[in-house]
Amino acid sequence: MITLISGTNRPSSNTKAIVDLYASMLQEHGEPYQILDLADLPADFTVSALYDNTGKNEIFNSLTDKIINSDKFVFVVPEYNSSFPGVLKAFIDGLSYPYTFKDKKGALIGLSSGMQGSGLALSHLSDILNYLGMHVMAMRLKLAHIEHNFNGEKLTNKLYQELLEQHVTQFLRF
Repeated sequence: MITLISGTNRPSSNTKAIVDLYASMLQEHGEPYQILDLADLPADFTVSALYDNTGKNEIFNSLTDKIINSDKFVFVVPEYNSSFPGVLKAFIDGLSYPYTFKDKKGALIGLSSGMQGSGLALSHLSDILNYLGMHVMAMRLKLAHIEHNFNGEKLTNKLYQELLEQHVTQFLRF
């Protein structure tokens, strides 16, 4: 099973819209997938689901079950302060260590308002996922100036659309 992770808890985000676009492309290939949207996390999960409260928050548990039952992941993450959102790091920290991602496969897509395309964010996330034993696909798609290249439903930049199609093809072979 492929899990697409919307790496922010911001409601109605471009990140989730790119996840939906990726999902439609997987559907065209006949690939099963599920979406894990961090906007579905309980607002208090860092208190009610982590550390001494591990296993006690049913909503958090249902989201972590999606991770446990998957072999492949696509992380779509916006750039926040030259890294990825803290909510994603907190979610990862709440997963069972060290085997949740061990020997599983992942791919990364970054979004940014600026010209970097979230390169630093993807590097940081890749380091963490590698530490946890995940094999991360080499092609890391960086979508810079997302507001100018995405209309909320489709990529308006032809190159970005071609790169996204390449990403899906490579990920399915990965």
